Amino acid sequence: MAIFKSGNPALVEKLFQRNVAAPGTEVMTARGTLNKFFFLALMVIASASFTWTAYFAGRNVFPWMIASAIIGLILAFVMASRPQYSPFIAPAYGLLEGVFVGGISAIYNNAFDKIAPGIVMKAVLLTFGVVIAMFLLYRFQIIKATEKFRAVVFTATAGIAIFYMLSLVLGIFHIYIPFITQGSTLGIVFSLVVVCVAALNLILDFDMIERGAAMGAPKYMEWYGAFGLLVTIVWLYLEILRLLAKMSSRR
Repeated sequence: MAIFKSGNPALVEKLFQRNVAAPGTEVMTARGTLNKFFFLALMVIASASFTWTAYFAGRNVFPWMIASAIIGLILAFVMASRPQYSPFIAPAYGLLEGVFVGGISAIYNNAFDKIAPGIVMKAVLLTFGVVIAMFLLYRFQIIKATEKFRAVVFTATAGIAIFYMLSLVLGIFHIYIPFITQGSTLGIVFSLVVVCVAALNLILDFDMIERGAAMGAPKYMEWYGAFGLLVTIVWLYLEILRLLAKMSSRR
């Protein structure tokens, strides 16, 4: 039987299979994972607010963003290999994620303040709307996480990740792919596709969390599941923000 990997690299079924609670110990639950996610979301909001305030106070937050992205990536790899440390690492990751999100949000808000006031708040509201919509679609089984669905979403996500990495490498040699950042018709279509793929990853995340609970994963996997869900939602928010920026630049 093939081992399914979620479109979100953080949520992997094999990882849950390797971490099964010992008899008599507490096990992972979907409700517990949701509670952990809300806690991590508060960590993100707190540090994002700090970075946002610092930016508009005239501080150079770019080094903070770079450092938080690098350290956050390291912590993500640690959690992927040692999920038992998630209860300690996930909150730190949430704070670091907030530093980056707050910085990039402040930059976008400042850049588009005249042509698209409130662009950040619009992105936040749209993100919440998409998350709620996808949860309802999953809960009422309008969209089911079938094997074919998982394979398609995983392939699309992997393709986007490789494409972004390629664009970063090309950028080192001053070769840029215009439609990634520019508001051309192709650029907007590309962002719409990426937003859709990010949204569909939520279906896989919800399904993976429920599968983990059904497998009897240990309690600490709630933190890992919450971390994986946070990764997808932050990605979705950033892609929606990019899409709104592209659409605003065409005015």
